[in-house]
Amino acid sequence: MPAPIRLRELIRTIRTARTQAEEREMIQKECAAIRSSFREEDNTYRCRNVAKLLYMHMLGYPAHFGQLECLKLIASQKFTDKRIGYLGAMLLLDERQDVHLLMTNCIKNDLNHSTQYVQGLALCTLGCMGSSEMCRDLAGEVEKLLKTSNSYLRKKAALCAVHVIRKVPELMEMFLPATKNLLNEKNHGVLHTSVVLLTEMCERSPDMLAHFRKNEKLVPQLVRILKNLIMSGYSPEHDVSGISDPFLQVRILRLLRILGRNDDDSSEAMNDILAQVATNTETSKNVGNAILYETVLTIMDIKSESGLRVLAINILGRFLLNNDKNIRYVALTSLLKTVQTDHNAVQRHRSTIVDCLKDLDVSIKRRAMELSFALVNGNNIRGMMKELLYFLDSCEPEFKADCASGIFLAAEKYAPSKRWHIDTIMRVLTTAGSYVRDDAVPNLIQLITNSVEMHAYTVQRLYKATLGDYSQQPLVQVAAWCIGEYGDLLVSGQCEEEEPIQVTEDEVLDILESVLISNMSTSVTRGYALTAIMKLSTRFTCTVNRIKKVVSIYGSSIDVELQQRAVEYNALFKKYDHMRSALLERMPVMEKVTTNGPTEIVQTNGETEPAPLETKPPPSGPQPTSQANDLLDLLGGNDITPVIPTAPTSKPASAGGELLDLLGDINLTGAPAAAPAPASVPQISQPPFLLDGLSSQPLFNDIATGIPSITAYSKNGLKIEFTFERSNTNPSVTVITIQASNSTELDMTDFVFQAAVPKTFQLQLLSPSSSIVPAFNTGTITQVIKVLNPQKQQLRMRIKLTYNHKGSAMQDLAEVNNFPPQSWQ
Repeated sequence: MPAPIRLRELIRTIRTARTQAEEREMIQKECAAIRSSFREEDNTYRCRNVAKLLYMHMLGYPAHFGQLECLKLIASQKFTDKRIGYLGAMLLLDERQDVHLLMTNCIKNDLNHSTQYVQGLALCTLGCMGSSEMCRDLAGEVEKLLKTSNSYLRKKAALCAVHVIRKVPELMEMFLPATKNLLNEKNHGVLHTSVVLLTEMCERSPDMLAHFRKNEKLVPQLVRILKNLIMSGYSPEHDVSGISDPFLQVRILRLLRILGRNDDDSSEAMNDILAQVATNTETSKNVGNAILYETVLTIMDIKSESGLRVLAINILGRFLLNNDKNIRYVALTSLLKTVQTDHNAVQRHRSTIVDCLKDLDVSIKRRAMELSFALVNGNNIRGMMKELLYFLDSCEPEFKADCASGIFLAAEKYAPSKRWHIDTIMRVLTTAGSYVRDDAVPNLIQLITNSVEMHAYTVQRLYKATLGDYSQQPLVQVAAWCIGEYGDLLVSGQCEEEEPIQVTEDEVLDILESVLISNMSTSVTRGYALTAIMKLSTRFTCTVNRIKKVVSIYGSSIDVELQQRAVEYNALFKKYDHMRSALLERMPVMEKVTTNGPTEIVQTNGETEPAPLETKPPPSGPQPTSQANDLLDLLGGNDITPVIPTAPTSKPASAGGELLDLLGDINLTGAPAAAPAPASVPQISQPPFLLDGLSSQPLFNDIATGIPSITAYSKNGLKIEFTFERSNTNPSVTVITIQASNSTELDMTDFVFQAAVPKTFQLQLLSPSSSIVPAFNTGTITQVIKVLNPQKQQLRMRIKLTYNHKGSAMQDLAEVNNFPPQSWQ
């Protein structure tokens, strides 16, 4: 049989192919020749054929039939054969194929070979594709090579040990004695791989981390190595753009970050060297920037001094001036993470951050926008809003929704005056009205309603803003509502904040009728306009007949919602005219209900972060029951089910926000359904049919003993069980006791249970026994729910659970429909 062509000739031939089909034909022809050679057990050219097969594999063609030939080459005594055999094994084999287990004995023999290069090949292969079985069998040989004096083998053995630890973590302690002298090596390759091994051990085992901190005194050793790298002169072997071995410096900084996290002593020991690295590293080249970035991350993650943290933030500020977009993006992302802990230091770079809003790169622009909102406070609100409103005016459409939401939140929190607040929101609605969230309209209406002294000014501004322009539908909706509510102030010209305009009743109605017939008006906007016209029938005196005519016209509208409104308003004019003025009187001031607890959840680009709330004392005197008892109906419709809050004996963990309507179309100003009201809330009058008499008689009757309990929720180790009892004084009241247990190894903290029921029920949620669910089922949280079901309907409930677990905020929703019939019949 003629000798097969060489690899170089095969590559040259394949590259001459003009089409994919021609290349496939060449490959198939060569694969057939290689298969024939394998069948004839041709030992002379096996190495050459496997090398060609690996090249074809790299081109994407199947080469699995060469797997056993790789094993034969590994078993050969020639180094050239072993080299190709091991390379083929790393490319063609993995632990999912049983064939790889046949290599175990060959690798073991080669690990004990007299030639270091053969040992190196075996270490590379084991570290690349060794399975857990192979790692268990060969870990002893790897540990021996880790102790050898040959630096070539030690660096490869260290990397192989990393793979062994990843596959079989329980073998970690085997390598502990060998790590003691690794950092004393002068060879940078050994130092680098040793730091990688130590990092892997510290990340995977808290016990190892504590051992290296206390017993091995690892931090001083790493500090010494890092200091030598900084202070050493030019070394051509390790120099990269004028910096000595930046790869080793980065690895050491990462290991220092792990060792210093949540440890005062270790952090204190590395403060000085981190300051030296931050001040002595050259920033003109990307190599220096990489080291500085790792230094910043380490400073921010350990318990470092305040001056050092300011230095780190100043480095990020310099990054913002870099021409490289990647470095600017990294700086903005890092500043966004640190702004909560070092707010004042980041504020110094506010002007540079705002300049990034003008960047052409959309990723940088988005990060700059998020960071700008994080920097807003009561002192800079006017200046920052000016910049952000300019950005909103000129930014791409994909930014407008997030930017508008951020401006609304910041204005609500830090507004210096109500007029400024109203002007700012109106500017947003004028600029990006079609991009704002659905709750922007009711929130602005509530703000206007509560600002009694601004009614005339606001309605005049909105009237002028909507003249002839109905493109921004949310703005038109707010304008229609305000004109209907305060149209008499608009006509009378009572505005004191700016020069009043002269408007007649007919001109006001012309605007609203134009909204009704405009092609740009949505069904919702038309509903606002028709209701506003109806309200004006009690505010205006000369145009009531015109209003009757407009309302009667829409009694036959094809829009069912509009038709229903018109028919009902017509009935008001005809049958109930004596009630019209009372029904359409001006809305009272709306009390805004704040969330219970010190924090609320602020949504920023899909990330959830806690933001402090300014808690305000409750108003004196009793609050209206209809507002104090708001519970969002989560199961259908926009009706509200009352909830009677009870004052807790101890302040529970914050729910982090209201229990939001899951179907999306309910006014979100109601109080949370589950978080108990603070003890300072004034006592409100309670409906007598739910609680009256429960304290003077036995609470439960004997029929409750036959009601089976149910498991309402079981996920991620958290289990919620419901047990049932019936009230002795009112059979329509079902008392549900929830028991929350935790089967995981860590406690669940800040636990909050929230619930909502359909509008035909009434629900009262009492205070929980605790806010911590103990681990390993060693304890439970109990909480009592009282449900009034006067119509004896089947009980349904939607629950929301929030808690912190393993350092992460968890949240889940569930629906409970499997209540036993005895609990509600």
